Amino acid sequence: MTISIWRYSHLTLAISTALFIIIASLTGIILAFEPIFNKLQPYSTVNIEQISIAETVAILSEKYDEIITLEVDENNFVSASVVTKDGKSETFYLNPKTGKKVGDLIEKSPIFEFATNLHRSLFLKSTGRFLIGFVSFLLLLIAISGVILIAKRQGGFFKVFTKIVKENFNQYYHIVFGRWFLIPIIIITITGVYLSLEKFSLLPKDKNKHQKNTAFTNTTSQLKPTDFDFFKTTKLADVTSLEFPFSSDEEDYFYLKTIDNEFAIHQFNGQIVSNKKQSLTSLGSYYSLILHTGQGSILWSIVLLLACFALLFFIFSGFSLTIKRRKNTSVVKNRFNKDDAEFIILVGSETGSTYNFATVFYKAILSANKKVFITDLNSYTTFKKAKNIIVFAATYGDGEAPINATKFLAQFKKVNQTNTIQFSVVGFGSTDYQAYCKYAILVHSSLQIQDNFIPVLPISKIDNQSFTSFKNWLKEWNSYYKLNLHINKEDLDKNKPKEQIFTVINKTELNCDGTFLIELKPSKKIKFTSGDLLSITPKNETKSRLYSIAKVDENILLSIKKHEFGVCSNYLNFVNKNNKIVASIVKNDSFHFPKKAKEIILIANGTGIAPFLGMITKKSKKKIHLFWGGRTKESFKIYQKKIENAIENKNLTSFHSAFSQEQKEKNYVQDLLKNHSELIVRTLKNGDKILICGSLAMQRGVISALNTITEKSLRTTLKVYQENHQIKTDCY
Repeated sequence: MTISIWRYSHLTLAISTALFIIIASLTGIILAFEPIFNKLQPYSTVNIEQISIAETVAILSEKYDEIITLEVDENNFVSASVVTKDGKSETFYLNPKTGKKVGDLIEKSPIFEFATNLHRSLFLKSTGRFLIGFVSFLLLLIAISGVILIAKRQGGFFKVFTKIVKENFNQYYHIVFGRWFLIPIIIITITGVYLSLEKFSLLPKDKNKHQKNTAFTNTTSQLKPTDFDFFKTTKLADVTSLEFPFSSDEEDYFYLKTIDNEFAIHQFNGQIVSNKKQSLTSLGSYYSLILHTGQGSILWSIVLLLACFALLFFIFSGFSLTIKRRKNTSVVKNRFNKDDAEFIILVGSETGSTYNFATVFYKAILSANKKVFITDLNSYTTFKKAKNIIVFAATYGDGEAPINATKFLAQFKKVNQTNTIQFSVVGFGSTDYQAYCKYAILVHSSLQIQDNFIPVLPISKIDNQSFTSFKNWLKEWNSYYKLNLHINKEDLDKNKPKEQIFTVINKTELNCDGTFLIELKPSKKIKFTSGDLLSITPKNETKSRLYSIAKVDENILLSIKKHEFGVCSNYLNFVNKNNKIVASIVKNDSFHFPKKAKEIILIANGTGIAPFLGMITKKSKKKIHLFWGGRTKESFKIYQKKIENAIENKNLTSFHSAFSQEQKEKNYVQDLLKNHSELIVRTLKNGDKILICGSLAMQRGVISALNTITEKSLRTTLKVYQENHQIKTDCY
């Protein structure tokens, strides 16, 4: 419940202020260039930290008839208002060392003038100033609620800056930029509110007054300003303004202002008559203006510029995530009533991705002519004819229930089911979080202790929405219920990848076991990598087929096995060079080449070698070992040249092959592993990776062989390394 309160607060505040934040951000981007432009002007000619007031006053007294004021702005540009020898009044930037004019005062550009007025008041005067100040306060609340949501997601405030699980671009960078720009945005909002309060005179009044200097002695001696001790010891860098006396009246003083003090200085003897400390209110106004506008600092102006861009991105990504979440969590319209259904699917989903899996599973059961009902965990109630309950439960943050499952456990204790129900629980989460699938485990244990609830399978955990893990669970579930539900990876993708045109640029002849290579060139530049999938739907067909991709010189290389009744494999077999085919790229992030591992073992049989042919074309300092199993040596010929080139170029450290039909005793790829147990042990022990691609039968044999090695040499089961993501599979 807490999560939903913060999320709805965050969303409500964002929706209500979006237009104002967009205007403030766009004008802020323009205004961020103003201090940069000003700072780059050539008016800072000398280091004012080394020049005293006395030095500058001395040179100005010689060059000009009268000095009225001397000022130092945020850019450390020194300006003076003087009366020249010709009797003209002028104000300009000068060189404080020589007194020479270096430029006229900077006039505000019309674009900056326009942006300032729009940024401050929306051209609505006091009403606009109030609105902008109020929106600044709401933006502060948005930032605070955003931090709380990140903390909830990451598992606590101390984990806010820990690794983020990347579900998609918008989600990932919404959090990343939120962490990077949290402090600048809070500074922008607080200073914006402060300046608005100042405008409406809502800040405490400055009650500080000039305090007489008790050490002051009214001597008759007269000194030149250049001989004042205070002027000699005070550097220009400490000055904001110096106002000269208007007359020779003894009570007409020099008034010197610094950031935190104001001094009245006797015009004849140079002693400090009185001084006034700037109040906290005044200091707050000064620093708020500096921090809000970036005046005097190119670096801080750039930070403010990036923060404004970040705010625009937050609005875009935030609304995109909301729309996607609403789309993913929209419950399908049930065909059967809850009291008529035999199968009940209960879903707990935070971002909508778990609902996606549940919906596809629901449709698969419907296609098997079974009565099924799907609903949120929060909507748990009695189900009169239910015999089976399947729970799909995500975990949020530090083991908390997702937004539509917060009431389930309390509701479950109150509702009594009259019939005996078999159940299974599928947990969705990420091992990057300490509380991996914790809520799903809690649900499973709560169901298990009820007498009339019978578990049919152990709890299944799906890491990072792994389709492979889900498919393995589905296979076990099908086996128990003697059903044959089919779910394809593309069924889970609501945003079907855009189809592209590809040109066939190379194609080998069929080899002895009916396999061939086909190379495709995209019609336009697209992003993909070895291990991704190519989805092809043959003409007059509705079902797509997926093939693992090898990326070679920006082209796609596929390894195809022609099956006698295979619609897609026969279609590809009959295409010729320069023919066009229509297909789409399906991302398969869980089977990309490992970036951090130092040693990698690739295991494949038959056409499963395809993605590995792409992985071994890139230059790499990693040690890569390829194990491959085929029927005969003749089967290997279509891959031989590519393997030899990879070894010659040192992209491949070693290659090991097994042939099942070359000798009386069949030899499979899993048999090779037994002879290289030391390599397997070293790879797993060092935290490196093993990738497996090919048939499911091969996968079972390889997993069994690897498990035997780990149990014997590492005194543990292979499951430990699977849960640690050191074993990656893409088998079919």
